[in-house]
Amino acid sequence: MFATRPEQRPATIEVLVDGTAIAVPEGASAAAAVLLAGLPAIRETPVSGAPRLPYCMMGICFDCLAEIDGVPNRQACLVTVSPGMRIAPQRGARAARATP
Repeated sequence: MFATRPEQRPATIEVLVDGTAIAVPEGASAAAAVLLAGLPAIRETPVSGAPRLPYCMMGICFDCLAEIDGVPNRQACLVTVSPGMRIAPQRGARAARATP
């Protein structure tokens, strides 16, 4: 019922999620790339080390914090993927740094 024809599907781009190349639809978020990669977690909470994955997908919960292209504390759900982007898990607390 909701299937799309191949000519209607968006182009894909390749990003690296925790070192693995993943084909992601153009215009998708980095959080979507993380979910497509099937990682068990994208970050761990600083206090208990509990694993977290993207949850709200709209920038409210902060469960998708990741290191993106070497910059920690990025909300992956608010970052659009670009070719060659490197998305890495964030473990524990990271020092805040201004985003580019």
